[in-house]
Amino acid sequence: MKTAFKIKDVNGYYGESHALKDVNFEIGAKTVTAIIGPSGCGKSTFIRCLNRMNDLVPSFRLTGEMLHNGTDIYQKGRDIIEIRRKIGMVFQKPNPFPKSIYENVAYGLRIHGIKNKSTLDDVVEKSLKKAALWKDVKDRLKESALMLSGGQQQRLCIARAIATEPEVILFDEPCSALDPISTSKIEDLFSELKNEYTVIIVTHSMQQAARVSDFTGFFMMGELIEFDETKKIFTTPSNKLTEDYITGRFG
Repeated sequence: MKTAFKIKDVNGYYGESHALKDVNFEIGAKTVTAIIGPSGCGKSTFIRCLNRMNDLVPSFRLTGEMLHNGTDIYQKGRDIIEIRRKIGMVFQKPNPFPKSIYENVAYGLRIHGIKNKSTLDDVVEKSLKKAALWKDVKDRLKESALMLSGGQQQRLCIARAIATEPEVILFDEPCSALDPISTSKIEDLFSELKNEYTVIIVTHSMQQAARVSDFTGFFMMGELIEFDETKKIFTTPSNKLTEDYITGRFG
């Protein structure tokens, strides 16, 4: 299996607070990897390091290496906009722009200088289809994205992430604000998305991790306690802490 990310001796700090401690593991390309653990364990900090979102926090600093396709994304001189194009992100709460459905999906392309209407039309349609939203909105593309339901807005955000042709899509608790039906639709997408993209999802729901992921990493107090195939993590974990968390003894 090809490696998408190699995480080597990564430590993350918010000022004096040590948020990630000596994290080492590899994430396979075109797989779904779930990151689980109790609140405040470093899950969101970790996933936000993968496309340098934590650069927006002035007190944050990182040591170690995060290699994507063999190149450290924290190397001096790297183009952050290009990194975020290759490594897209979908957040906890749907955050569509106050624009039309069409313009939400076309936004990233326009930023990269693509203006040809037929190209934009094509990418918007393909992206909405991949996000399982096309049938719902194909006759409403000029309507405001804010008119969509919460679940539809989240799928629109997925389409927006897909439109710039990333290699990786990060999901930071993408279903926590959604109802069960919308959650089910998003979960169904993961198995399709991994055919083309590396998918990494932070989730509070262990049931969701067990349902949708190929591999699972368990974080606690900033440390990666265990990383393995999801089936093994949930049936025969190697670490007692993992077992205690999964069986509900804490967390």
